[in-house]
Amino acid sequence: MRLRPSAAAIALIFIANSFLAQISASPPAGQNAAGPTSSGKRPVTEKDLFKFTWIANPQLSPDGARVAFTRVVVDEKRTGYETSIWTVATSGNEAPVRMTNGKHDTNPRWSPDGHHIAFVRGGEKDETGKPRPAQIAILSLAGGEAWTITNLPKGASNPVWSPDGKRIAFLSMTTPEDIAKEERKKKKPEAESKQKESAAETNTAESKSPEPESEHESDVHVINRAVYRDNDEGYLDPKRHNHIWVVDVPTTSDELTKPKQLTTGGFDEAEPFWSHDGSRIYFITRRIDEPYYELPTTDIYSVPSSGGDLQKLATVPMGIGDVALSPDGHRLAFHGAVTQPIRSYSQPDVWVMDATSNAQPRNLTENYDFDMGDSVFGDNAAPRGGNGRTLHWSPDGRWLFDTVAKQGRTPLVRVDTQSGAVSEITHGDQAVLDFSVTPDARAVVALVSTPVMIGDLFTVAEDGSQRRITDLHQSLWSQLNLTAPEEFTYTTFDGKKIQAWIQKPPDFDPQKKYPLILNIHGGPHAAYGWVFDHEFQWMAAKGYIVLYVNPRGSTSYGQEFGNVIQYHYPGDDYRDLMIGVDELLKRGYIDPKRLGVTGGSGGGVLTNWTVTHTDRFAAAVSQRDISSWTSWWYTADFTLFQPNWFKAPPFQDPQDYNNRSAITFVQNIHTPTMFVLGEADYRTPPDSGGEQLFRALKFLKRPTAMVIFPRETHELSRSGEPWHRIERLDHIVGWFDKWLMGIPHPEYDIRPEKQVEKTKP
Repeated sequence: MRLRPSAAAIALIFIANSFLAQISASPPAGQNAAGPTSSGKRPVTEKDLFKFTWIANPQLSPDGARVAFTRVVVDEKRTGYETSIWTVATSGNEAPVRMTNGKHDTNPRWSPDGHHIAFVRGGEKDETGKPRPAQIAILSLAGGEAWTITNLPKGASNPVWSPDGKRIAFLSMTTPEDIAKEERKKKKPEAESKQKESAAETNTAESKSPEPESEHESDVHVINRAVYRDNDEGYLDPKRHNHIWVVDVPTTSDELTKPKQLTTGGFDEAEPFWSHDGSRIYFITRRIDEPYYELPTTDIYSVPSSGGDLQKLATVPMGIGDVALSPDGHRLAFHGAVTQPIRSYSQPDVWVMDATSNAQPRNLTENYDFDMGDSVFGDNAAPRGGNGRTLHWSPDGRWLFDTVAKQGRTPLVRVDTQSGAVSEITHGDQAVLDFSVTPDARAVVALVSTPVMIGDLFTVAEDGSQRRITDLHQSLWSQLNLTAPEEFTYTTFDGKKIQAWIQKPPDFDPQKKYPLILNIHGGPHAAYGWVFDHEFQWMAAKGYIVLYVNPRGSTSYGQEFGNVIQYHYPGDDYRDLMIGVDELLKRGYIDPKRLGVTGGSGGGVLTNWTVTHTDRFAAAVSQRDISSWTSWWYTADFTLFQPNWFKAPPFQDPQDYNNRSAITFVQNIHTPTMFVLGEADYRTPPDSGGEQLFRALKFLKRPTAMVIFPRETHELSRSGEPWHRIERLDHIVGWFDKWLMGIPHPEYDIRPEKQVEKTKP
């Protein structure tokens, strides 16, 4: 018998897009209206995100006079983002200048002589509505329009100039079969034209030739690997791999050059970089069919830049990235984390090794107990545009420039390549999100964020002093009343020190009682810190105190602090969070009856755990969560075949999974709980998370709602469609408004008219 949902079940389905139409034109009593304050400025709103401008991938010119960067803005329809290449003088006395006219231009890279910029130009949509593949383009600083130098069927990315500036290496998934098919497509109109002419000459009816079977491209997924889809890319095609190509740089826009493919085979290559004499191109790869059965390793290879056989340099016993060749060409530096013992969190370090066959890497920062190449995070890193590499050699090879996540901050640092000593260059309550260094190390520029600054470019002097050279939000920020959070540290149950922040309303009055939102970060191995977070600022502007905490398991506090939750997650991290709430309640300005809790990803896991273990919270919003570890083990876009988080798979040790899954304790949930989910989230699939708890709570007749965002992945809050990011914020605070502020939100009720009647005087 075919099952159909009943009318009652249909009534339970919540349509996310209906919410904005229900928002009242004026805020009800008790809610902080977004009006001017005594300072003449207004509180930030959720829709101010539409006006944000982001900087990505800053790149200094070889002479250090200018910085090229990707500028990211919300598009006109507010459903996506536009990117373009801009430059600004490092002198700080000029406004930024737009260099390209495309709507999807990213990843600028200066030629060695500084006369050209190569970049990636995303294509506009074709007649079917699909975006055309991105290609490599060139812009002359002498003037004129940019022109594309590749036209490969599957696009091109990651351009890297040769040392002499005459060639560019790049990555592409294009195959010879793709090129042959493209050629046949080009010839098809000509053949059809001849067919029409022939039909006219013979007075016969024109017949359209059927498409050859060889041209049919199946969309069926045939899966034989344990990892078969990716949160960002969707379903993976095991027949396609990124390979290294090289193209001669044309001297004029009408000069045609043909790219040459240097590598082939059934494995991906990444991070190509040239030898200093231009004779070889190095890259990293992992030549294992099913790598999830083994601990991470990385192979370093090189290939002649003119084509030829691959040469293996070494196999490094860990996953690595940000590989940089020393100025003398004799050493390699990279980021990596040890794989033994197997842990849920292994701190990234800086490693160096000789650029010789079978050389062994040396851990430079083994005795420095912070996260090299990492950063604290907020919700407003550039949603498009990528990053540059974070390791740069000094010209004499004595130093490596890097960033480090350290106790809620991200300074720019120098690492001594002999002793491994780390010295901080920048200081203060901020996060360096990206940076660039000239080859002679005389100029350094950093992309800096703070809780009251999304991200702007600063030059950094040798003594660490900074000079601002962009101020992209000067006009908007002059209108907004943004405030810095208050940092505090408390002692948890076992003596560990926990760092936390309090974001208060702009008009905070310590004599009043405020509702609290505990906002839990994901990861779980990640860290909040001194960086911009629109969500926190907006919640505070709506009249809430926001508490955000780095409990045990967070990064930026050392290896032991980060890995202590292995095989015990969630658990003691929950206790850290509750003690943080207790500490804030002691201050007297929090209403203990109006507590809310929310978090995404790992924060969703802990939100679920919280409401199954306490009734102290009046409302909860769990985002992109996991409710059943067993279900997630089978459905996530990566495997847990290694004992990183669990000692055995769920079919061998089901009790461990049950003991740590919120769904096991769902009958304990009495807190009204909303679930915010992305329909295309393959990292924490909705049917392994909120969908399970929502259905169980409906069975138990407990107050709940679910908001599902079409097309959105796990990155909804950080880089989702702009309108969706706004609606997400509206739903989270709307749920808290309903249960903590008493503000009607009938869209969350089965019978909206009943709630309206109850609120009438």
